[in-house]
Amino acid sequence: MATIDLPDGEYTAVVDSIEDGLATVFFEQDGDEVGNAVIDPAELPTDGRHADAILTVEVLEGTISSSEYDPDQSESRSNTAQDRFDRLSERPPSDTDS
Repeated sequence: MATIDLPDGEYTAVVDSIEDGLATVFFEQDGDEVGNAVIDPAELPTDGRHADAILTVEVLEGTISSSEYDPDQSESRSNTAQDRFDRLSERPPSDTDS
């Protein structure tokens, strides 16, 4: 079990990836990224063991003491990211377009 270098408290956790039996997780508080950790996916709820899963976690003494998967927030963030990507990938009109 990896130690999470964050003060005790509640955080939003974003699962970045799960590869080679390890989960890379970014932690946010009040909308700001405050840290990250590589942990055993078994520390995450079963339904939150995938990339882009959003969790509410309680960190206590450097470990996740509780966690809850938030499917609505996960979908919302995914849609927002996809919309942003779609807008950025649109080719701007050129001077020759009519």
